[in-house]
Parts: sequence; C-alpha cells; structure tokens
Amino acid sequence: MREILHVSDIHFGPYHQPRVARALIDLIENRRPALLVVSGDLTQRAKPRQFRQAKDYLDAVPVPVLAVPGNHDVPLYRVWERVFTPYGAYRHHFSEELEPVYRDSEMVVVGVNTAFNWTFKGGRIRASQLARAVREFEQSDGMSFKVAVLHHPLVPAPRFGDQKVVLNADETVERLTAAGVDLVLSGHLHQAYAGWSKEYYSDGDGEMVLVQSGTSSSSRGRGRERGRNSANWLTLEADKITVSHLFFDAAKGRFFEHRRQVFGRGPAVLETT
Repeated sequence: MREILHVSDIHFGPYHQPRVARALIDLIENRRPALLVVSGDLTQRAKPRQFRQAKDYLDAVPVPVLAVPGNHDVPLYRVWERVFTPYGAYRHHFSEELEPVYRDSEMVVVGVNTAFNWTFKGGRIRASQLARAVREFEQSDGMSFKVAVLHHPLVPAPRFGDQKVVLNADETVERLTAAGVDLVLSGHLHQAYAGWSKEYYSDGDGEMVLVQSGTSSSSRGRGRERGRNSANWLTLEADKITVSHLFFDAAKGRFFEHRRQVFGRGPAVLETT
C-alpha cells in the first residue's frame, strides 16, 4: 500500500494563502504520506522571488516531494524570457529537473512537463516526452503502482465550460494505458475531479484513474470550487485506489474529507460517498 497527497496550483504570489498552505504541512506531518505530488503552477507569475518562496515551502515538507511546472511557471509578460528561456527562472530558483521521477519499493511516479512558451493557458506533450515517460514505466514493470503527473488535464472537469485538454491527449492516454499506468494526477482547472479514462477514451484494453486537484492554497478556485481550496489524499492498494477529496475548513484551519471515491483496479467504481 502507498499513500500520496496530491496538491496543485499553489500559486506563490498575490493569490497564495499562507494559512491554507500551513494546513497542508500540518496534514502531512500528522498523516505522513509516502509522497507529496505538486501538479504544477507553483507560482502566479514565474518571478524569482515566488519560486524561492515555493522552494522554501516545499523544502520544509517532511516527506519526499515530486513537482512539475505549470503554465504559470513560464513568464507571461517578460517576453524575452518567455521566448528564449521559458524555464530559466524555474530551473535557477526552484529545480533543475522539469520531469522528475520518484521510485520506491512499490511505486514509480513520473512527471511530464506539459507547460510551454507559445500559449497563455494550454498545454502539450511532445512525442519525445511521451516516449521517455513510457520507457520509465516499462522499465519499472516490477512495481505495484505506476503514476503519471501532468499539469494540464487529459479530460475536462464536469460542467466547466469549454476548457481544452492537453494537446495529444488521445495518444497520451493510449500509450500510458498500454504501459500499465494506474493513475494520472493533474491540476490547472482549479476544480477537482476523478474518473475512469474510458469515460472519455474508449480505445485500448486498459483503464486508468484520472484525478485532478483544485487549487490547494490560492484564492482562485473556479466553478463549483470558487472560493474553496482542495487537495486529494490517494490510497493505492492491490485491489483498489481510493481518492479522498479534501476541502479546507477556514473556521477550523484544517483540511477535511469532503467525499471519497473508490476505484477497483478493474472495470468499475466500487463505491462513492
């Protein structure tokens, strides 16, 4: 069994909420997941100071951390940087690694950078990136669990409007499913969701659980999570994956379980509460 805390869109900068971020640390200290996953948008405007704040915060986390960039981690108005060194500030002030990999005795978690400099919001996965991720998973066939981390989602959140998914989503789902991936974690939409890949993509023989986190520590929640902060506690077991969707309770200063979905490692959702 493995437990992961999945957060996203923490947005250090004007919209970041330190009290909520502190509550995430408290949750980690109390429950000690095997890994903290941050699926992008560490900053609001990719400023060096914001990256340093994000690094200081995540360096204080008492468990391993895997983080990938989001579109907000590429400079927006600093055009020269955006064109020629889109990840310069990220690499210099936060991490050299844009697509980290975490392994332990039971699971492999592979980060894929979907952010790029020629769009304001959208994301993409290059063929070379997908091939690399697939190799990582194929080289880890002895692992009990295989998890991919992207910023941009592979499916739209329900009732969210016309938000586009990552470019090359169809092939990504097909290739990751063929590589035996159990779970894909993403963010970007500031609204949580969990479901089966085959609810949107019917091709292929396998099935993946797709999980999105809302914004975990900024004031920019959207849709049904406007004004809310959320995260996901994931429990990976031999026969099932449990997704506990957490909301921040401002009155009590802590995260609580809002709902739970249990996905059998097979064709159907076993339970939703």
